[in-house]
Amino acid sequence: MMQGQEKLLSLVDKMRGRKILIVGDVGLDEYVIGTVRRISPEAPVPVVEVGEEDMRLGLASNVAANISSLGGIPYLVGAIGNDQTGEIFKSLLRKNNCTSECLIMDSSRPTTRKLRVMAGQHHVVRVDFERKKFLTREVEERLIVQAKKMIPLCDGVILEDYAKGVLSGQVITEVIKEAHRNGKDVTLDPNKTTPVELYKGVDFLTPNTEEAFLLSGLNIDDLRNPSETLHEVGAELLKRLEAKAVIITRGKDGMSAFEKNGAPNGTHIPTFAKSVFDVTGAGDTVIGALTLGLTSEFSLEDSCLLANYAAGVVVGKIGCVSPTTEQLKDYIQSHQN
Repeated sequence: MMQGQEKLLSLVDKMRGRKILIVGDVGLDEYVIGTVRRISPEAPVPVVEVGEEDMRLGLASNVAANISSLGGIPYLVGAIGNDQTGEIFKSLLRKNNCTSECLIMDSSRPTTRKLRVMAGQHHVVRVDFERKKFLTREVEERLIVQAKKMIPLCDGVILEDYAKGVLSGQVITEVIKEAHRNGKDVTLDPNKTTPVELYKGVDFLTPNTEEAFLLSGLNIDDLRNPSETLHEVGAELLKRLEAKAVIITRGKDGMSAFEKNGAPNGTHIPTFAKSVFDVTGAGDTVIGALTLGLTSEFSLEDSCLLANYAAGVVVGKIGCVSPTTEQLKDYIQSHQN
């Protein structure tokens, strides 16, 4: 262990009350869970006998839920449709102690909804209800105004890019500029399809390994042994984005943090997951916990360690879930030597 668990336990409660603005694509995650005992006589597909149904906050709204459950105060800026899904979405925000007051209504698009049909822990099919298109200029301007209004009231800013159309180059640039004007850092969860130049000026970037390699633009063909070239990718992203740090999440291998003027090979933090049932939403947990740590003036390494512990909690469950401070403390204590 790089840091004692006792120190990390003492830090958890210090994240309470931190106000975080999240700007990005929001949506509803719906789960239909059952068992498969036969194949349909109508077509060669499994018949799922439904045992339970569940609805949860997804995409950037899952980040908000994570921040809330870890003691922070999230403010979510995104676009929803004028539809029933949007109403369900707002009610779920309230149940997760997240305000819906900063959302922008866009009647030209549906509220993003992802329906997952599962047999036990196994996905059978996913059905997406969404419109992948940039916001109109009028809606985009309303969203930028709302974000700028909230930035001075918050301790930090998160940009969540799921490539659904909310985070245009204009939105990213305006939010970063306003955050820096107010002395606030911006943490960004990127999308591999977005041109990396649009992310320039972000303070902390949290790509997974595949995203990091693609965004770096380096001509590296073999991803089977990423550890051998990860430091090159980290260094290139730091340079191209002029960021303070790039934190690459690596699944079962934990994460690697590369800082400006830091160690050339970065700092490597192991994973703390005891079992992995579903990695859905783990990246949302990482960026939420990481940003809470950074805005609480923890070191980058301590923030990464707490984020990795928090991710260890959620991957042991099915679907997008949010770890509580009590669960996080218990999980840290369970790893004591």
